[in-house]
Order: sequence, then structure tokens, then C-alpha cells
Amino acid sequence: MEKTSLSRLERLWRTARPWLLPLALVLVLRITGALAVISQLSGSLLLRTGLLNASTDAPAVMHPFPYEFRLRDLEGQVVDVSRWKGKMLFVNIWATWCGPCRVEMPSIEALYRGADSSKVEFLMISVDDEADLGKIKSFVSDKGFSFPVYQPVGSLPELLKVRSIPSTFIVDTDGKVIVRESGLANYDTDAVKALLRPR
Repeated sequence: MEKTSLSRLERLWRTARPWLLPLALVLVLRITGALAVISQLSGSLLLRTGLLNASTDAPAVMHPFPYEFRLRDLEGQVVDVSRWKGKMLFVNIWATWCGPCRVEMPSIEALYRGADSSKVEFLMISVDDEADLGKIKSFVSDKGFSFPVYQPVGSLPELLKVRSIPSTFIVDTDGKVIVRESGLANYDTDAVKALLRPR
């Protein structure tokens, strides 16, 4: 009986041993926060290749944008999204804890700084918990982002209840969603800049 238990333990040890060092390495990287840094660096490098440039192809169905909802800015001011009817909208759904969101934000900031704010409105909608407002403010401040950041007041419309973040929508002046992008993308491209210049 003892020999059987011992041989099982030996087999288990032989099977598990090759996995222990990689598992320990991942745990150390995770605990120290280095895993997030590595992930962000690799994502940033991937963006620079151009492989993840945002698509400017119109979706198969160009849904009307649901303007009837409200947002709260980082100073607590509540705004009705309907006030921006007739302007181009760049809407990004994100969260501070989302690695891909963090990676694409510098490209959105660059796009924002070059956009004509009289014609294009940026709605960076954080889906962090309402209680995390301080965390959102710190994140935006630490990164030096100047685009406007909001949190939903109540529930978002169905179209914006996305399954994955980051998710981005570009809405034309007629209120049609002309771009819908899910996942990490580079938005600081000539194609996106041209799209944000209303005719």
C-alpha cells in the first residue's frame, strides 16, 4: 500500500515538475505588477506595427445612435448626450482595469488633440464602478490625458452595452454609427482622421 502511494506521488511529481518554474515565474510577475507592464509594452509595440489600425469600414448595418441617455463628467456635471446631435461622435467604452484600453488610449489622445472640437465630440465612457471616481481621475491625470471622460448616469443604451472592452463607435452627423470596433486598436491614423472630418 505504501509503495503504491509513493509511486503515485512520484508520478505526480514528475508530471508537475516541468510546470512549476513557469507557474512560479507568472505568479511572481503577477504579484509584483510586472505582468501588467509587460502586457502593456507588448500591446504598445503591436500597435506600432500597424496591424491593429482601426477599421474605417462601415458596419453591415448602420444603426442609429441612441442619444437619449446621460453622462456624468469627472467634476460631477451631468450632461444629456442629445446635446451633441449633429456633431460627429467618437465614443469609447473603457475601464481603468482593462489592459487593452490602457494600451490604445495614447492613440485616442493623439487623435483627440488633432480633431476639430467644434465638429467632433469625444465621449470616453468609463464603466468602472461609480465608487471608483477617484481612481479614474488619478489614472487620467497620471497619464496626462486631456480628452473628456465620463461615467454613465444609470444604464447605457443597449447599443453601448458591449460584451468586451475597449469598444469604440464613430457616429456621423446624421446620427448613424459608421464605425464599430471591438478590442484594442490604433486610432491615430490618416483614415480615422479623414473620417472625423465632416463633409
